Amino acid sequence: MKHLGILAHSTEGAALCFLTFCQEGFLRTGRHEHPDVTLDYIAFGYSMPAWEAGDHPSVRATLARSVRRLADAGADFFVCPDNTAHMALEVPGPDLPLPGLHIAEVVADQAARDGRRRVGVLGTKFTMDGTLYPAALGARGIATEVPDPDDRRVVNEIIFDELVNGVVSEASRRAYIRVIERLAARGCDAVALVCTEIPLLVTPEVSPLPTLDSTRLVARAAYDVAVGARPMPVWRGGPPPRRTGGKPRGHSTVEPGGTR
Repeated sequence: MKHLGILAHSTEGAALCFLTFCQEGFLRTGRHEHPDVTLDYIAFGYSMPAWEAGDHPSVRATLARSVRRLADAGADFFVCPDNTAHMALEVPGPDLPLPGLHIAEVVADQAARDGRRRVGVLGTKFTMDGTLYPAALGARGIATEVPDPDDRRVVNEIIFDELVNGVVSEASRRAYIRVIERLAARGCDAVALVCTEIPLLVTPEVSPLPTLDSTRLVARAAYDVAVGARPMPVWRGGPPPRRTGGKPRGHSTVEPGGTR
């Protein structure tokens, strides 16, 4: 079995990834066993000035330090249960010390298997305003939608004021449900929960749309790699290799002033 390294960049999402990976062992074998796993975490607060300045190379350098420590601990490959972090990991630079699974590619593969045609994207303001998911989903012929500016602000504030600190409130759950309802009204047939804390707030039972839970999807994909049911990844940072599935069906929607 292969040794997994978890590159943490936010607290609750990394913890959920760790728990899911470990629990997968019992679910699949009926025994309290799972492949070796090591987690490394440099608190994301130290990187927030760089995020706000759009200084992705600085964030990448910090994340690369964590990957090096995972390699030194004996990990064979890594996953990063933080979608926004992949924007920095995709910046060209020296190869990361370990190969890793790219979370957006894992989520996009699942959306394609599910036959999705238009996916709403919920995450941090950096992820919602960026190209991470339009690129990954678009390569598989799947269109993307993001919430309107007011909804994006609400989604982002709840992430940073509550979810990353382990706060889950019914009022915030209702707010997210309203955002998802509006995405459904715009033709989305699924919603990608691509801040790894959002699945703690929005569960499949309450979501108006089928969910793509990035945290659990990447944890289960990592388990498959660790037990030999999935090939070892080859991505070591920079633009990820992609399996294309045709031209996007439609276009991403961004309000004036947004970016894609």
